[in-house]
Amino acid sequence: MEGSDFYLDAAATTPPLPAVIAAMQQVQQTCWANPSSLHRPGLAAAEALERARWRLADRFAVQPDQLIVTSGATESVHLAIQGCAARLKPGRIVISAVEHPAVIAAAMNLQARGWMVETWPVDAQGLIRLEELNRLLSPPTQLVSLIAAQSEIGAVQPIRIVAQACRQRGIVMHTDATQLIPQGCCSFDALGVDLLSVSAHKFQGPRGVGLLIRSRDTELHPLQGGGGQEHGLRSGTEPVALVTGMAEALAVLPHYVPDERICPPGSTPFIQQQRDALLASLLKRPGVSAIGPDASQRLPHHISLLVTTADGVPIPGRELVRRLAAAGVSCSSGSACSSGASSDSPVLSAMQVPPSLRRSGIRLTLGPWLTSDDLKEVARRFETTHATFS
Repeated sequence: MEGSDFYLDAAATTPPLPAVIAAMQQVQQTCWANPSSLHRPGLAAAEALERARWRLADRFAVQPDQLIVTSGATESVHLAIQGCAARLKPGRIVISAVEHPAVIAAAMNLQARGWMVETWPVDAQGLIRLEELNRLLSPPTQLVSLIAAQSEIGAVQPIRIVAQACRQRGIVMHTDATQLIPQGCCSFDALGVDLLSVSAHKFQGPRGVGLLIRSRDTELHPLQGGGGQEHGLRSGTEPVALVTGMAEALAVLPHYVPDERICPPGSTPFIQQQRDALLASLLKRPGVSAIGPDASQRLPHHISLLVTTADGVPIPGRELVRRLAAAGVSCSSGSACSSGASSDSPVLSAMQVPPSLRRSGIRLTLGPWLTSDDLKEVARRFETTHATFS
């Protein structure tokens, strides 16, 4: 075990399942043709694509034509927000203060086209302030994009409450469910939203493919022209092997029925117990504190920490992550989707974390490839690594 590496960065990406790799390899070998072609190889590819599409639709309890295959959640987010706004007169879009950069970028695009952008504030746990609901959903709000679960601090937002309020007011609601769905698959209608984005590589599927799911009465405008694939909304030859791999990965996720503030069960029956045991071990170290919501409103596989020395000197999260990597423990500082030089975390800033600690956050996210013995070793290596900063 001393020479083993332990991967605790599931919120960034996940190792593809063996069954996913096998299914993709089979498709690459037998259904490699363009699914728009009318010859026998093309028809074989088209059949494989539709079989995968039906499997995906079945898991979300929607019709296949409600699914739009994209390159991943970032593209899905932009198609949802910009594609919906193109059908509306400029008004106000509301996004939370803890959104993924893709949502912020899409909102800024609308701002350049005459839309107003307003940010929904969060509390010290990273949860939206529901007392702001009536104000933020009053005219001229026409579009809301609210992250379902936040990758950096694990907060699961009250999506159904906001979605119901939006529907009563005729407001279109999109949710970035990239972090939520990997912990449990529910029916699309149960969440009550109009648009939902997801990426396959977050639930042990392949990178480079994702979905945008839309309600029957939500109209979108395509962002690019071309061959008119995906119901005319996302042109480009469909990646049949990637879609097949995504369907294979989604098939093994547990099903759950969402409640207003109930988190999904986790990708394995014991993942929350494993998380809680690891967290308890880590918090024994002086200078290590948890941040974000409690277990009832947190992703079941997620740990977020602020780390200082035993004397209270803030430890740069990026440096701690580097030293843990050298010790064989893979985790993240902040969001792995944001690259570049170390800077204050926008999420921790929104949560009013003191400026001195905004670069001291780290995230550990578990997956079914880890055993309880693995996590005991992770705790030991964390303790050893943390001690090097004293």
